[in-house]
Amino acid sequence: MVDEHDNAIGFMDKMEAHQKGLIHRAFSIFIFNSRGEMLLQQRALSKYHSAGLWSNSCCSHPYPGEEINDAATRRLKEELGFETSLEKIFEFTYHVSFENGLVENEFDHVFVGHYDGNIKMNSEELNDYAFKPMEQIRMELKKEPENYTEWFKISFPKIEAWWQQQFA
Repeated sequence: MVDEHDNAIGFMDKMEAHQKGLIHRAFSIFIFNSRGEMLLQQRALSKYHSAGLWSNSCCSHPYPGEEINDAATRRLKEELGFETSLEKIFEFTYHVSFENGLVENEFDHVFVGHYDGNIKMNSEELNDYAFKPMEQIRMELKKEPENYTEWFKISFPKIEAWWQQQFA
């Protein structure tokens, strides 16, 4: 658990935090290849919320006492089977309620990285993955927003602004 300034104030099981809607620390990773395309993941169909929806490359929560950078590196390897240098570019908070009663109330640290190698998808976490051009993602978000996670829809404009400075 954290306060609105990301100061740790205690520990709670992830599911309990989502059931109670209490703010907690999270991270989101956006991976780009050398063509400037974003790596998206389709969440596993067994996920407790947003199952089967498309989202950023990887996202999760740190373990109690784990540094956020270490957690991001660990989780990227667990979900996609690779490591790459990650750079934190911003943070934001968001609050979203889901039909199943769970609530995402997160202080989200956003990382970017570059990768062109092989991906070893963890099928317990992902249903699929794809590299997509930013313009295609923007169009899909307008035409079929229901296919994407809520936090991705919130963070995409911020990532796109960063991306334009890097690749445009």
